[in-house]
Amino acid sequence: MSAMDIDTPSVRDKGKGKVRATPQNGESDNLPWVEKYRPKTLDDLVSQKDVTSTIETFIDANRLPHLLFYGPPGTGKTSTILACARKLYGDNFKSMILELNASDDRGIDVVREQIKNFASTRTIFSSGFKLIILDEADSMTSQAQAALRRVIEKYTKNVRFCIICNYVSKIIPAIQSRCTRFRFAPLESEQVDDRLQTVIRQEGVNITEDGRAALLRLCNGDMRRALNILQACHSAYDRVDETAIYNCTGHPHPQDIERIVTWMMSDEFSTIYSNVEKLKREAGLALQDIISEIYYYILAIEFPPDMRIFLLENLAEIEYRLAEGANENIQLGALVGAFKQALEIAASAS
Repeated sequence: MSAMDIDTPSVRDKGKGKVRATPQNGESDNLPWVEKYRPKTLDDLVSQKDVTSTIETFIDANRLPHLLFYGPPGTGKTSTILACARKLYGDNFKSMILELNASDDRGIDVVREQIKNFASTRTIFSSGFKLIILDEADSMTSQAQAALRRVIEKYTKNVRFCIICNYVSKIIPAIQSRCTRFRFAPLESEQVDDRLQTVIRQEGVNITEDGRAALLRLCNGDMRRALNILQACHSAYDRVDETAIYNCTGHPHPQDIERIVTWMMSDEFSTIYSNVEKLKREAGLALQDIISEIYYYILAIEFPPDMRIFLLENLAEIEYRLAEGANENIQLGALVGAFKQALEIAASAS
């Protein structure tokens, strides 16, 4: 048994199904699992092997370019550059990097002051370059990005930039052309599962097979989301099963989605509307989450092609309206109406 296996004894309240962690090793026990189990080296990363092998080649040749990492959340972008920093600078890497989250520090003043001051100075402890990490850079204003162009070029001898974002289309072309781009794809379920199994063993999580399957499905290739859900469920339940996963996330349970679609296909308009409204209220569900799950349900069930196409078009339109701030009650009526129209299309086609 490793030291980590005995790190975190816990006291369980059997009456309430709660878990109370008993701190033993200080700060590490209070860390979120996404930080506690963040990969420390490039070899620890569970995916993106093509990306990491290319960057290792750059580092070994001492020719690291400016980097642009983009892709969905939780796919290892920040972990990769921090692991690179450790490989470059060793344990004292924190003094050699400037890490900014552009969601907070996103104005032109940050570029002119913090970034420029850090980039314009060289360290006396190393003849190499320093590293500036701009996380969530797609939140930077266009003026800040425009000011960053000249800083990147002017101080290349002193620093390298790593720009991290979810949506590369929000980074201006001038910055994209100055960086070597790497796309981080969503993680495969097997890759997420391998890392989760390690955490489950280390933390002593009592998780069932259906709970693990639900967790892998809901995280959708996002390792950060998977670990956050697992930690929340472990704190709230002695036994983490499928119901616990859906309760913790507030996500519609598959059985509820099946009931909703059954109502849509068989009942009368007003009955469907009142049933779904009651289910939403009692289970605390959001219509947007219901629509997302209905989408997956429609793909999994055999529908006539014309009916399927009509439903998917309407689901997309309703989801867009909700994202723009439309009234949920009106959009629920639109959802029920779309199913009724789809049934008429199927009936006329037959």
